Amino acid sequence: MRDDDTKPAKKSRARGLERAFAIIDYLHAGKEPKRPFEIAVGMEAPKSSVYELVGILTGLGVLERTDDEGRVFLGRKLHFWGLGYLDNFDLTRLALPVLERLTDRTRETSQLCMIDGNKYTVVMMNEGSRQFRISADVGERIPIPWTASGRLLLGHMTDTEILEFVPDEDFVLPDGTHLDKSDYITSIRAAHAEGFFSFDSVADTYTHCFAAPINESNGHCVATVCLIAPKQDAQSNFPMYRDVLIQAAKDLTSELKLDPIFNGLAAE
Repeated sequence: MRDDDTKPAKKSRARGLERAFAIIDYLHAGKEPKRPFEIAVGMEAPKSSVYELVGILTGLGVLERTDDEGRVFLGRKLHFWGLGYLDNFDLTRLALPVLERLTDRTRETSQLCMIDGNKYTVVMMNEGSRQFRISADVGERIPIPWTASGRLLLGHMTDTEILEFVPDEDFVLPDGTHLDKSDYITSIRAAHAEGFFSFDSVADTYTHCFAAPINESNGHCVATVCLIAPKQDAQSNFPMYRDVLIQAAKDLTSELKLDPIFNGLAAE
């Protein structure tokens, strides 16, 4: 058999793998079980392909049936894989004590945040110790421009790359107003230069968000550490919150750069 004869089969397998992961991502984003037909319609994908892949993923335990009508959702195998990731990926392993120290110092909710596709997500969270606690849904994908971290995570990109990366609809804020793209880029440049950004949350009317970058050896921001505080407390304690957050990000960056796995990732 010639090598050329195997190319269509390889491309077909590659497309199948991509669609299988797309199904998983679609269910994760939707946060509710779906029938294969609903998945196919929602993804605008061939029904026969989706039915076949859902059957394979269910047989492997990656998806699980949730009712007698054939709805499926993320399976427990993904949970086990996630635990393995947390145990072995040094950023999350090292971040937990950093978040705990931040909350101990400030009493506020601390977070580790990253980019997921072209969205922002909270990867880890340590809830504040005050009676009125602020929390967020870990893993929820949020438009990057809505966040303080979104001024740091894209700092390594050019203006053109930023505008191509962020969907136009993500510049529409929760209250329906449009964020000016040039103003957004200006804030990215200022935050990247300072190594810090904070603002009153656009998602609610009572919190203030602080973010500081965790940088790879090439200067790219791979993640952020954040504090979420009530506006009044953020104003009263602003210098202290800012300083302890920036120092925490620097400490975590330093620890990661000592790790050979992290250095290898940064060099790729």
